[in-house]
Amino acid sequence: MSIYQAIVLGVVQGLGEFLPVSSSAHLILVPWLFGWDDPGLAFDVALHWGTLVAVLAVFWRDWIALIHDGLLGGPRRRLFWALVISAIPGAILGALLNKKAEENLRSPMMIAATMAIMGVVLWLADRVGKKQLTEDQMSYGKAAAIGFAQAAALIPGVSRSGGTITLGLFFGFRRGEIAKFSFLMSTPIIFGAGVVKLPKMLHEMHSGQSHVSVAALLAGLIAAAVVGTLVIRWLLEYLLTRSYAVFAIYRMAVAVAIVALWFTGKK
Repeated sequence: MSIYQAIVLGVVQGLGEFLPVSSSAHLILVPWLFGWDDPGLAFDVALHWGTLVAVLAVFWRDWIALIHDGLLGGPRRRLFWALVISAIPGAILGALLNKKAEENLRSPMMIAATMAIMGVVLWLADRVGKKQLTEDQMSYGKAAAIGFAQAAALIPGVSRSGGTITLGLFFGFRRGEIAKFSFLMSTPIIFGAGVVKLPKMLHEMHSGQSHVSVAALLAGLIAAAVVGTLVIRWLLEYLLTRSYAVFAIYRMAVAVAIVALWFTGKK
């Protein structure tokens, strides 16, 4: 993998992780479209650490306050423990299904189906959700349910942010509030996935089993971090006056494009 390709995939990760369009799907589709070697799930997870840097760059003050209130008592104590609870389903299902996801769930046609289905569901949630609740009104039960929505992102095309935001909208949360909760809840799950996968990738790179160089990995991480930071700030501002409709339309357009390419011979 060239440094250029790694940067492109880092930009894709930075965009797709926080917009509800599925970064994992795009990290599969871009190499498929351009005929690049698929870098594999380990590289995808490594790029996620770039977006982890983005989350911490934007929300580090929130995390300091949340940890303080959660452990010592404070006004955001319930939100802290809701975030902890939301991470549990993803951690369990990720440990159980990770290998199956890596081997069996990277087909472009499967991605087309999940992109389209989740596009329709996101559009519906954005239309019918009451948009009244704030993040501080997150109950433990809703947090657990949204955690299962996050775990469903093991299937490329579902989207971690897309699944969590969609369910949050159905629960009645405001657009920007559920987006922020989704970004915060990504912190422990991305960190945990990186702890599991990054050592494997570094071992493969050291032993020559991986076609990803250290320079390419670092370039991808930096690109994901920079773009992710910009996207978080932009999306939270965008949602003050706009809906998620454009992302639902985009998902369905990508699904149509994949199917069209497939039937014209792009396998």
